[in-house]
Amino acid sequence: MKVVTSLALMVAAGWICVVGAAPKQIVAVPLNATTHNAGHIAQAVLTPLSSSETELSLFVGGVPNGTAIPAHLYTYIYSGSCARHEPKPAYSLNRIVADNFNEQAGIQLWKSVPLAYDSLRSGGYALVMRTSPADGNPDIFCGELG
Repeated sequence: MKVVTSLALMVAAGWICVVGAAPKQIVAVPLNATTHNAGHIAQAVLTPLSSSETELSLFVGGVPNGTAIPAHLYTYIYSGSCARHEPKPAYSLNRIVADNFNEQAGIQLWKSVPLAYDSLRSGGYALVMRTSPADGNPDIFCGELG
């Protein structure tokens, strides 16, 4: 009987811990098309991975007409806003560059940002996507992460 009571208390305590835990924070950030990419859509989803790392899932619905196919997209995080950010990115997320554009499915990318989720979301950071230098390297999307 004592074993059953102890087991029941352990299960109840575990349930209370799970219910009392903060839910994992996931946020979707719309990425606004620049004038170079008008009419296209994109979105970033931020998910905390650890106390010092955030996952960035990206969906890109289109690239500018005339972009070389396969499209090569470059992703950066800047201090500042889309309207006004530092000249040099705080984080370059281009260890792997996307080149899998499909006109019907778009492009899906997964990146890891070496910064805590709360720091990234605290304001003061903008995500910028560009095409390749061969395509003129224009900014095609921007979204404010905070």
